[in-house]
Amino acid sequence: MVTHVGAEARGDERGALLAFLQEQRGGIRRAVLGLTEEQSASRPSASELSLSGLIKHVAEVEQGWVARAKGEAPAVERNESNWHECFLLVGDETVESQLAYWEKVAAETEAFIRSVPSLDDTFPLPDQPWFPPEGRVSMRWLVLTLIREMARHAGHADIIRESLDGKTAFELVAEERGSGWG
Repeated sequence: MVTHVGAEARGDERGALLAFLQEQRGGIRRAVLGLTEEQSASRPSASELSLSGLIKHVAEVEQGWVARAKGEAPAVERNESNWHECFLLVGDETVESQLAYWEKVAAETEAFIRSVPSLDDTFPLPDQPWFPPEGRVSMRWLVLTLIREMARHAGHADIIRESLDGKTAFELVAEERGSGWG
């Protein structure tokens, strides 16, 4: 669990943004507490989404956005032939390996955001129809986009987990802390 963002850092804008991002990551990460690989890969709703697939997806998305901001290619290039693998563990991938990878990505995201001279600095977006048409976005936009992405998928994770065994986000926070939530 990444805990780099301390309470003392939340008073500045970067710290606040990174704390919100970390909070949303936690909602997704906690959704697999106590589950087996099979449970994490199951799809208990009408959706094709699974918890293990969500974890893989958000780690890839976060890494890809930060890579673009650095002027690098994403670690995994997705296209029509392999897009389906973005939400599916393949080969020897496990929930544990994806959580470890995401932990590394999260630490790199924080280090990068803390290192940029200004959140107003911009970077170019690829010319693809699913990216904003403006062509350039700020580092602030990047972090807000990551928060939005994590929050969207944290909601998905809540629904999937509750469909699996009835556990809610409140119960999972308490379980993670080893206490009741009352």
